[in-house]
Amino acid sequence: MDEPTYPGVVEPERRRTFSSRGLRLNALEWGDPAAPTLVLAHGGWDHAWGFAVLAPSLAERFCVIALDARGHGDSEWAGAYTWSADIRDLLNVVLALDRPVALVGHSKGGGQVTDAAWLLDDRVRKVVNIDGFGPPPFPPEAMQSLAQRCADYLDVRRRSFERSDWRPYQSLEQLIARRKAQNPRLNEEWLRFFCSKGSRRSADGWRWKADPHAADGFGPWRPEWIGLSYANLLVPMLAIVGSEADIWGPLPAAILDERLQHVRNVERRIVTGAGHFVHMERPLETAALILDFLRS
Repeated sequence: MDEPTYPGVVEPERRRTFSSRGLRLNALEWGDPAAPTLVLAHGGWDHAWGFAVLAPSLAERFCVIALDARGHGDSEWAGAYTWSADIRDLLNVVLALDRPVALVGHSKGGGQVTDAAWLLDDRVRKVVNIDGFGPPPFPPEAMQSLAQRCADYLDVRRRSFERSDWRPYQSLEQLIARRKAQNPRLNEEWLRFFCSKGSRRSADGWRWKADPHAADGFGPWRPEWIGLSYANLLVPMLAIVGSEADIWGPLPAAILDERLQHVRNVERRIVTGAGHFVHMERPLETAALILDFLRS
């Protein structure tokens, strides 16, 4: 069966790997290796090919490196999927590049490039956060004691690692339908391409490349901690959201305003006609905003 294609997708010019404490991380690369560098971080359950339309537009001026997070895409699976482990991976990638970079992240990746940027000091020039500003505040009934939340987290991890019967999907169409139910704004032609790159076919069916154990890897966390991180960011941030309500965002304006007020230097932009997956729904418009921000 021929691999699905999608209009505007450009095959990466290079593939490369990074090591983060012995864990192999896969990356796709577009553009002149000698050009200023952008590192792109995807959201949860996504992978580097999600940037395959956005990246070529950015590669007209930059060397663009889209990373598969640990346990996602073609990166190795890991024993831990904590937030700090993902941050450490980003730090190790930037340190391995050994030159100043700009960081671009979507959803979970947007939050993580923001955290990584203030830890990397002068190695990061600017940050672009695409709808990665965290979930809404938790309802009161969800605010358990920290000890109870730690215990619940460990119970989930224990049950997850005891499970070995991850059932395969019988066809690529089933994977597409599953993703469509989660992200109804994404069209089926794109999802066919995206799901084909994020899955493997074996004798008994289709499985996602992502490690199922990554589902409950973040551990105890509170949304109000976001402001503490944002206050540490010294470099400029471009904050991008879509105009359309979606299952995963954007946040209500009042909540987003409160969080972004902690950022010292922030530009805010809205992409009309996009939901949470701004860079997939409106890649050219998103690229134009990023290029304009990085030009200044």
